[in-house]
Parts: sequence; C-alpha cells; structure tokens
Amino acid sequence: MIFGMSLFTFIHVLLSLIGIAAGFVALGAWLRGHLRSGWTALFLATTIATTLTGFLFPITAFTPAIGVGIISTAVLAIAVFALYRGRLVGRWQVTFLLSALAAQYLNTFVLVVQAFQKIGPLNVLAPTGTEPAFAVSQGLLLLAFIAAGYRLARRSTPLAI
Repeated sequence: MIFGMSLFTFIHVLLSLIGIAAGFVALGAWLRGHLRSGWTALFLATTIATTLTGFLFPITAFTPAIGVGIISTAVLAIAVFALYRGRLVGRWQVTFLLSALAAQYLNTFVLVVQAFQKIGPLNVLAPTGTEPAFAVSQGLLLLAFIAAGYRLARRSTPLAI
C-alpha cells in the first residue's frame, strides 16, 4: 500500500497527475502558438495510459467513470491521429487542439471529482457531489476550458514546432 492505495491504483493516479501537469504545460504552449513536442507527447502518453489503466479496475456495472473513459479514449484517438497522421496540416491542427483539450478537460474533471471525494475539507462542502460548491467548481472548470477551446479554434497560424 502506498498512501493507502494499492500499487496499481497508485500508478494509475500518478499517471493521471503527470498527464494533467504535462497537459497544462502543453496547453500553455499551444495557446502561445508552439507545439512543444516533448510535453505534448508526455501528455498524450500518460493520458492514454491513465485511460487504459482505468479500464483495468474491476467492472461490475456501467458507471460514469466508464463513460468518461470511453469518451476519453475516442478523443485521444482523434488527437493522436490528427497529430501523427494528419501532421497538423489544415483542419488537422484545430482537430488536434480541440480533441487534446477535451482529453485534458476530462482528466481534470475527474481530478475535481476525486478531490471532492477524497479531500476532507472539500468533501465537507459537497459530500454527495450534488451540492453547489461542487457544481460551481465544475462549472468554472468547464468555462475555463471553453474559453481555451475558443482561443485555440481561432488560431489562424500553424503551431511552431
């Protein structure tokens, strides 16, 4: 047990946190017009690993987490295709940016859900995840990602590699 988690859960959480951090570094670069290949690849690899390891937990019924994992798998597949096969040419650039942003949003969305479930002071504010504090947090997160998506979609110049 590591921090009260099994080794597998710890690895899954660690991959997720690395993916989120790398995703925000990459997002900052994308917003400034740069690809930052290393950060982008780290973000994609760890986010894909997070998603895939999420499917390896015991599944007894369809849950919201499985739904998020399925959507994340789809947007990550699109992002990887747009980047490595479409080479960000023409519409592939905005396709990559928006699908990668969607993957980052989903990973961050889950982080907020987990934070409210596992961190005492946050859990006190929203023990069931239906309270205003949780809704406001997720709403602000969504608005921030929509704003980032708008800026990324409006890019008129190719990303500098």
